[in-house]
Formats: sequence, C-alpha cells, structure tokens
Amino acid sequence: MIKTVATITEIFFNNSLNELIIDKNRSKLLYEIADYIVKLLKSNTPVNLNFLCANNNCRSQLSQVWATYAVNFYQLKNLKNYSGGTTPTSFNRNTAKTLKKVGFNFQILKLSHHNPHYSITYNGYIEPIIGFSKIYDNEHNKTPFITITHCEKTKENCSYISEKAEGFHLPYEDPNNKPETFFKLNKQIAGEIHFIFKIVKENV
Repeated sequence: MIKTVATITEIFFNNSLNELIIDKNRSKLLYEIADYIVKLLKSNTPVNLNFLCANNNCRSQLSQVWATYAVNFYQLKNLKNYSGGTTPTSFNRNTAKTLKKVGFNFQILKLSHHNPHYSITYNGYIEPIIGFSKIYDNEHNKTPFITITHCEKTKENCSYISEKAEGFHLPYEDPNNKPETFFKLNKQIAGEIHFIFKIVKENV
C-alpha cells in the first residue's frame, strides 16, 4: 500500500476535530444535523446544505469550504454545499487569508472591486469551490436546501425562505474583522464540520 504524505489542509482538518472541545448541547445539535443528513442520504434523496450568515462573507463561507472538503475527504455522494446571506457584501479578505494559510488556493474568476468571484481549490479537489458573497437564493445555490444559520439575524429571517427543506441554527461568534480571531474561528468550524461529516460517513 502506497503511503501519501498528509497535506497541511488534511492535518489541520484532523487536528481541528481531535482538539475540538464542545459541551453536551453543542454535541447534540451537531448529531441532529448529521442524523438528518444520514436520513436523507439513506432514502437516496440528494442533500443540498446552504450555510447562511447575514453578509455571507465569513462564517458561512468557511462552512461551505470545509463542508465541501469533508465531502471529498469522506468520498460522500449526493451531497452539495452552498452559502448565502440576506444582505451580501463581499468575500472577506481575512476569510481568504485564513483559508490560504491551511492550504486552500484562490484564483480570481471575476474581477470586481466590490465582490470578486474566486475559484477555491485544494489538494485532491474534484471541482473548484466558487466563492463570492451572494443572497441565499442565488441561482448558484441548488434547491431545495437545508439551511444552517450562523447568526441571530439570519435565524430570525430564515423562517420565510420557501426553498428551505429543513433548518438548523448553529451559531458562531462574529470575528469582527479582527485577523487574530479568524484562525480560531476557522479551526472551530473545521472541527465541527469534521464532527458532522464523520458521523455521516459512519452511518450511511
């Protein structure tokens, strides 16, 4: 058997899970999300996850990237990941920087001072992740989708989304555009996404 050297992205992904510290309530929520995904996949229902935060520039983008990485890592089928918001802005530069530090590559697809579009890749990727800030029902996001909201504002506005098949609220603190807080947030999201998708892999 040929042994391959783990990439920085894989090491970060695994360490984020191994070093994850969560309480019982948080663990229960992550299990609920995983169990719902498992139920759909076992019934041969395609799963579209739509990670939502008001501006779709940080927390929701990190979740989409790590969830896409996790699907590839665990070789899962019929599962796609998207992100969106209610008042889109742009892909936060600090979000991009913290992902680059752990091995993700960014190339500009559409040059825009306000909201550039990125092609995000990583070692072993199947297809690029298209990253840009957008509204939750952008044509890029396939429907119906499961919403996973990360901020209170989006949770409050989520009830009216007609494309929603199911919804979960998984809050994260706003890094407030402080570079030093992005790495901590990135690690928490990577760890919890890994937690969810490890359960999915073990049960489908």
